[in-house]
Amino acid sequence: MRASRLLNILTTLQASGHVTATKLAEENEVSLRTIYRDIDALSAAGIPVYSERGPEGGYRLLEGYRVRLNGMSSQEAEALAFSGMAGPAAILGLGSILAAAQNKLMVALPESLREGAEQMRRRFYLDTSAWHQETEEPLYIREIAEAVWRSTVIRMTYRSWHAETDRTVCPVGLILKNGAWYMAAMTDSIVKTYRVSRILKMETTSEPFTRPRNFDLAVYWQENEKRLERDLYPHQAKLRLSERGLRILKGISPAYVRAHMDISAPDADGCRIVRLPCGRPEQAVHEFLRLGAEIEVLEPIELREAMAIIARDMAALYGE
Repeated sequence: MRASRLLNILTTLQASGHVTATKLAEENEVSLRTIYRDIDALSAAGIPVYSERGPEGGYRLLEGYRVRLNGMSSQEAEALAFSGMAGPAAILGLGSILAAAQNKLMVALPESLREGAEQMRRRFYLDTSAWHQETEEPLYIREIAEAVWRSTVIRMTYRSWHAETDRTVCPVGLILKNGAWYMAAMTDSIVKTYRVSRILKMETTSEPFTRPRNFDLAVYWQENEKRLERDLYPHQAKLRLSERGLRILKGISPAYVRAHMDISAPDADGCRIVRLPCGRPEQAVHEFLRLGAEIEVLEPIELREAMAIIARDMAALYGE
């Protein structure tokens, strides 16, 4: 912990040029006495830091002195510059902290690495939201992030697809997917996923919990996505599509559906038979209607009948 604080003091001095002991104490959340000891430790280690007395006094590094992150390759420096996502960090209340960290990283890099990292930040941008959607900023997102970090229990009222229920859970992770926030939380030793925007009420507690041993949030989410996709598309549909319809279908279908499409060769009319996963008929009908006359549903029969009913209703509506 102290080593991290010493490095933070050092990079802050380099970034700001002149810093008071009070400011250093506030930024590092320690006492003035601790800052004085840390400055002495830096001096003893050969760091050229000196003090200035008086009302405008404080600490400075010797002119021209630079902290170098030894052993870092240019690719590693560029990757670090590419890793920050300002939007999600701001939602979690970490925007200013991220900006400060990136600034300290840049000034700490040797000159030969700094230019490549700056180019990476100027030429690439990460946008985590889906098209035509705004990134969610749920009501309790910062409180949940704090509970995840401190491993403390939360109590919440959650609105699922079926009902509103009161639940006590142990939050083990937060995930941002296409602009929507999800919480991985443990109940009775089982980790489940909750959409944060569906939390109607929430109460944080000081009650600690023990995280599952060897729990990996990334692995959990990848497996959860696969399971969710299977649940969302439990049925199979057989379609007849024009070439244009097939292009549209590929463009609007999720990756899971595209990966499981079975496409035949063109027939005499240039149409193709496509078999693919689909949801329940009441869901699939609205997806397939987007293709208009470019699609004919062949199977299952209940989906074909649902398409026919809507087509007749539309014909009656626009017939005149």
